[in-house]
Amino acid sequence: MFWLPDRDRYIAEDLWWEGRGDYSTSFCSHCGGQCLECYRCTDCDGGRLLCRSCIKEVHICNALHRISVWNGQYFTETSLKSIGLRIQLGHRTGEQCLLPQPAFADGFVIIDINGVHEVALDFCNCQTSQLHFIQLLRYRWLPATVSHPRTACTFRALKHFQLLSFESKISGFEFYHTLTRLSENTGITPPKDRYRSFMVMIRIYRHIKMLKRSGKGHDAGGAAATKPGECAVKCPACPQPQMNLPPGWEHTENSKHHLYRLFLGIDANFRLKWKNVSSDEADPGLSNGWAYFVGKTDFKEFLRDYGDKTVQARSTCSNHSAVNADRSGKGLAATSVGTVDCARHDLKLPTSVGSLQKGERYVNMDYFFFSSICNTPLMDIVVSYDIACQWSINLWAHMATYPCRLHTNADGNKSFYFLVPKFHLPAHVIACQSTYSFNFNRHVGRTDGEAPERGWAHNNPIASSVKEMGPGSRHDTMDDHFGDWNWRKTTLMGMSLLRKMKVAVEERNDRRFLHNQFEAGLPQGRVDKWRLELDAWELDHSCRNPYRPRFKWLTQDAVQRRLAIEEAEDMANEMAYVLHTEVSASSLISMGLDLEEQQRSLGNADAGLGQHATEDQKGQLQIHTNILRRRILTWIDIQHLYMPGLCIVCASDSAVTLLSKAHHSRVEKIPLYLPSATPQKLEWELRCAQANDALDELRDSLWLRSYLYIDKDRFQRGQRSNTRSRSIIQSALLKLAPILDEANLLDQDIRGLSEADDSTRAGGRVLEGRRTLSWIWMHLGDDAQVNDKGFHDALRIEWCKSKARADRWSEEVELLGEEMWRVCAFFESRAAEWEHRSEYAKPAFAEGRIVYATNQAGQFRAMREHCQALWRFPVAAARGGPMNSRRAHWQAGN
Repeated sequence: MFWLPDRDRYIAEDLWWEGRGDYSTSFCSHCGGQCLECYRCTDCDGGRLLCRSCIKEVHICNALHRISVWNGQYFTETSLKSIGLRIQLGHRTGEQCLLPQPAFADGFVIIDINGVHEVALDFCNCQTSQLHFIQLLRYRWLPATVSHPRTACTFRALKHFQLLSFESKISGFEFYHTLTRLSENTGITPPKDRYRSFMVMIRIYRHIKMLKRSGKGHDAGGAAATKPGECAVKCPACPQPQMNLPPGWEHTENSKHHLYRLFLGIDANFRLKWKNVSSDEADPGLSNGWAYFVGKTDFKEFLRDYGDKTVQARSTCSNHSAVNADRSGKGLAATSVGTVDCARHDLKLPTSVGSLQKGERYVNMDYFFFSSICNTPLMDIVVSYDIACQWSINLWAHMATYPCRLHTNADGNKSFYFLVPKFHLPAHVIACQSTYSFNFNRHVGRTDGEAPERGWAHNNPIASSVKEMGPGSRHDTMDDHFGDWNWRKTTLMGMSLLRKMKVAVEERNDRRFLHNQFEAGLPQGRVDKWRLELDAWELDHSCRNPYRPRFKWLTQDAVQRRLAIEEAEDMANEMAYVLHTEVSASSLISMGLDLEEQQRSLGNADAGLGQHATEDQKGQLQIHTNILRRRILTWIDIQHLYMPGLCIVCASDSAVTLLSKAHHSRVEKIPLYLPSATPQKLEWELRCAQANDALDELRDSLWLRSYLYIDKDRFQRGQRSNTRSRSIIQSALLKLAPILDEANLLDQDIRGLSEADDSTRAGGRVLEGRRTLSWIWMHLGDDAQVNDKGFHDALRIEWCKSKARADRWSEEVELLGEEMWRVCAFFESRAAEWEHRSEYAKPAFAEGRIVYATNQAGQFRAMREHCQALWRFPVAAARGGPMNSRRAHWQAGN
């Protein structure tokens, strides 16, 4: 805020401009003559004062500037039209027409970036004159209609609005009314209302620009020859046959097939609703299926014929509310929008977007999916969908009933892999979390499958405006925004892939090193067996899943049952240690654990009672308190039989007896003194004397704790054992660290096999691809624990995950290298395409067509050279990637 001391000066300078400033004399600063009326242009720099004739002369080429006149006391707003300036169309600037034809009522309205203007406009009516709308277009004004135009908008204002809507998501209503306030902000003399005309011109501008950029202006067939999806901006990094794939890619060896995989992401957005307003007849779309939205006519016919025939089975996985819920919505024609995106680069695919009328129905999503891939010759396709585990089950059966134009893989030579996005996967049942995981399936790199979510986040702000539009306006507007999203992604592809490559190379090296280090401490025979299992499962998921646990740890109920059986056997053999007729030692411990849980529950209930609890609530709490106190007193009586040494523990605590504490303390604070809370750990302390033995105990405890956590999560059990286990593990590690030369033991070292440290978490989620093992699992010692079935199960799973992390990062480096090559090849292909288009040019428009095509070709070549310069050193660091084998070809720009 260094300017604050001078803020009064800022105000003074702003006020200075309200007067005549440096031009306080009554002479014209242009011709030097006497000014009877002094004019100043608001939009010209310098603020000089001009006479009436000079202000007209200097604004022949700037007829939409705003001017004001000095009335002797202050400046009042006026217009160039009021001082006699007329705009002549159909001739060069400054030339006069012999047969001028004034616009209707001599009040033509022009919308520009500085306001809404009413101008004096003359059309050329000479014998060789063009139609009126052509004359306006050649003046770079876009008319609202072809017949007898009365309103137009400058191309610069339309471009300004379009870019502003892309970046800020401003609506046409907000932009137009901003311009009207620039023209008149008091409400006394508002300009003529041309809001509807402005919205029409916006649609026209978007449409002609889309066709122009897709080369339709160079097509002999014109716009009518446009094919479905031809106006969409394609992903330069995805495999595009005949554009960025090497010759003979179809016959490449099996080990390289994954380099030409197409990664797709499917999702629906329930924020992009659409009210049931207007109709296709009143508001038809201008680009019916030419860009991202599917063709409206074909889609409606498909839903009419197959909407009720496609049976959608109830989910056998988690309760996927998006699919099963009734989201019809009163007064809505569409509850959401579904899409198919490029899953690795977040671009919308051509003819892949459409409206959903009721929930996320399979029949709609099937149509979008098959529409986006029905013509692709690619052999391998990875499909990411948050309900892929259910949607893919009957997908091919559904396709067999659909029209032939939607069929794909008719000869069965294509491979489809259905996975679930990483963020959505934890919501699925356990069986899905490895089979449909991007982390555990080969040849997918570090793809997360969440691409549509990122695209929705960018386009969600337009939801409130498109919801009120007619069907055609809605589709055209969203197509325009999707096209800009794709183009922005294309222009940022260089930096995006560079950043990803830098991270991937570093992570690949780290994960390989950590995996090799972990594997070196494992028995080679077991590792070889695990590797065979993993390879078999990755090729065929019907094989035994190495990521699924095969050892189930005993639950508390199972332990109690086993102890009861052992006691029954001891009593049969007259060897039972029973000091009470009804309660055994194991039953005493189980009762104590239950009482401890009841104490916690009662304490939580008391804390949540609040200041305004009713008498009934307080009474119920007191009844539960009394019952629990009686149970604890009874339990303590029996406890003294089995733990006679407990009196010594109590005597050291201010000589207060245990029964006295139970009678006078708050019931949830009564200490129960379970065996683990007393200093009777001699056996455990002795077994921890040796470093290797202590480390085995530590790993076993962490492994046991992990299983207890899983058991708690699945069955809503408590975590009594976990709290005590953590403290025991902590003390063991503190004693063990010096023996292993780990001088500074950190909290993140105390982790189970599958636990992550804080550095690999994002928003509370564990990033599996970045997770690392604690050092305590790198020193396995002897084979005593490794031969344990449960521990062997945990080690196998963690070895598979460790290998998967290393493999995915290696694949990511390989895929990124291939994508870099494809981007450069794509840009070169686009440049060659535009050069070829320049050869077609009608004589009347030859120069403009050639110039535009040449400019486009130069633009794509500049983008290719920019990427080559960015990627020169990261590609070299990748080593061994596919880019290296093509480096000479790539650098030559072929």
